[in-house]
Amino acid sequence: MKQEQFMFFARQLVNALAPTNFVLTNPQVLRKTVETKGKNLLTGAKNLFKDVRSNSKVLNVAMTDHDAFDVGKNLATTPGKVVFQNELMQLIQYTPTTEQVHQIPLMIIPPWINKYYILDMKEENSLVKWLTDQGHTVFIISWVNPGPALRDIHFEDYMTKGAIAGMDAVAKATGENAVNLIGYCVGGTLLSATLAYLTSKRKAKRVKSATYLTTLIDFTDPGGIGVFVNDSSVESIEKMLSKRGFFDGRSMAFSFNLLRENDLFWSFYVNNYLLGEKPQAFDLLYWNSDGTNLPAAMHGWYLRNMYLENKFIQPGGVKLADTPIDHRKIKTPVYFLSTVQDHIAKWKATYKGTQVHGGDVTFVLSGSGHIAGVVNPPEAQKYGYWVNQALPESADQWLADSEKMPGSWWPHWNQWIAPYAGEWVKPRVPGDGELEVIEDAPGSYVKMRIPEVLAG
Repeated sequence: MKQEQFMFFARQLVNALAPTNFVLTNPQVLRKTVETKGKNLLTGAKNLFKDVRSNSKVLNVAMTDHDAFDVGKNLATTPGKVVFQNELMQLIQYTPTTEQVHQIPLMIIPPWINKYYILDMKEENSLVKWLTDQGHTVFIISWVNPGPALRDIHFEDYMTKGAIAGMDAVAKATGENAVNLIGYCVGGTLLSATLAYLTSKRKAKRVKSATYLTTLIDFTDPGGIGVFVNDSSVESIEKMLSKRGFFDGRSMAFSFNLLRENDLFWSFYVNNYLLGEKPQAFDLLYWNSDGTNLPAAMHGWYLRNMYLENKFIQPGGVKLADTPIDHRKIKTPVYFLSTVQDHIAKWKATYKGTQVHGGDVTFVLSGSGHIAGVVNPPEAQKYGYWVNQALPESADQWLADSEKMPGSWWPHWNQWIAPYAGEWVKPRVPGDGELEVIEDAPGSYVKMRIPEVLAG
């Protein structure tokens, strides 16, 4: 890891000193400066001041036109209702679109380091909309954007007040005591913890199947973010968390952007500050900029136990709600979806999770990366995916013996989950069960932006 850290910081230095990042050594900037008589630099200075003012101790360059998007109007527009909420999350139930639906409801656990609507950006690439159109009764958790008041929220609270509370609410809304679960990124890590916990409590039958999307369970290789994780950095973060009560999501976004610094930082630096241009409207980059804070107790525990000491994969390595976590005891059928170009949850690292589950395991590898490989609708006909029924110990061997399939992994998953989805029943409309409608989707939690949270 020390070599990777050295290479990372060396790369940052080299790219920061690139001639294109300076007025006098960038021909395009020089030409525009002459043509506009320096107005581009004046506009760029205004853009810089605006970005500095809207961020906290880091320079997150604006990557998109924020005025072009409105969550609930042109993002996260799949019809539904918030039917449950607590201090940590809101639960959205989506309006059915088919004459019949699968008996077993489906609940999605998204990551809490980003907002859930990456899975519901717009109609043509919304996984939520597609799942609803396949006859699933879809629920999704929308996590709160925490401030200092939630400093004591722990990882196990995300399990008890998030995943399990959500399952309880789904049961009240549908009358079904079992559910199919999908977890994305750290939401998948939480899903695996929840499965292990329920198994230890002899309540595993509450989950018919589990789907992990780009999920790390073994943190031996933590991906690109590992360059920021070592004893000294974690100690420093823990001191900051103790003082402030939260980890600022804008700092997290800055760190992730530096993993692809030319694409996600320097290109916008030149465009916004040197050329004085306004960034184009791009929904994915809007979502990428719409981050969330992390509670102090959860984030410190997560960094140390997962990334630094890799205790999560060890049988009994961590306890959640006074219960040792042991993935070997999980017998629930699981579906792993990883992506070949993922730099956040490397696919060979996620593959290690297949080796510790005790039940039926299916592993599928999608083309592209952490986002595009997951949000890959069938109509797009992009990327393809690899399948292999065998699960050798070596990820390289799995890939060598795999078969490349065209198109999206979504229909493949839908065939896989069919045996666990139950019979066809009448659609469940939000509010018809034991839970009353609180507000329209996408709810209020997802609209809470970091500056507003901290100001409040």
